Amino acid sequence: MQFQLFLLSLILLAGASGPPEYGAWEPITALTDEFNSNLLDNTKWHDHNPTWQGRQPALFLPENVSVKDGILCLEAKVETVPDAPEGYHSFTTASVKAKSLVRYGYFEIRAKVMGAGVCNAFWFYDATPDMWTEIDVFEIGGGVKGKEKIDHTNVHVFHTPEYKGTVKDHISDSIVWQSPTNLADDFHVYALEWNNEEIKWYVDGEIICTRKNEYWHQPLYLVFDAETMPDWFGLPDPKDLPAAFQIDYVRSWKRTE
Repeated sequence: MQFQLFLLSLILLAGASGPPEYGAWEPITALTDEFNSNLLDNTKWHDHNPTWQGRQPALFLPENVSVKDGILCLEAKVETVPDAPEGYHSFTTASVKAKSLVRYGYFEIRAKVMGAGVCNAFWFYDATPDMWTEIDVFEIGGGVKGKEKIDHTNVHVFHTPEYKGTVKDHISDSIVWQSPTNLADDFHVYALEWNNEEIKWYVDGEIICTRKNEYWHQPLYLVFDAETMPDWFGLPDPKDLPAAFQIDYVRSWKRTE
């Protein structure tokens, strides 16, 4: 407990907006990282997604994940990997996935999305035979023409014991928020508050949307990634690459009640 209070004091002194003032909170150390080392902390994170190779045609590569100057970088490149799996060509991107599950809390990152036609995402999910749900804190195409200011928030339910959906026919709800400036121009603080009753999304300390939590009670993995989205954002312009999704920190808290 003393270590948790010490960590909380360091986080607050560092200038984080932090969790809401109501209630009592304590840090989730397994999902808190200032990225001040020169290496990704492999006790907390995978430098890839162990169950997914990436959204075609871009292949996730661990080599595209780095930590330098206090920033976690997920790069997208024009690159075809020899002997890549079928369907993966032309581009490589990156994914970082937490090694621990979490259910409920307040999760905050300070990040700058890349100015390229690649979807930069901060999201939570898990897929088991019994449950497959997802919460997307944001999906942003910072270099996609007409979408430079758009923050897409989403929730998905593919299947639960009560709901029998499919990948093509599932519960999906998206809310679009528009920034006054291009999101790739600067760092912003993005956050999610998730509890048994509701889910709230924040940008720079302001709530941008709220919804009732009907389905999202499954422990989930926290994920950062960069994906090509050919059917949604189109493919990136090679002249805009390489580019990096930059994350200054991730800080997570849970209620102590």
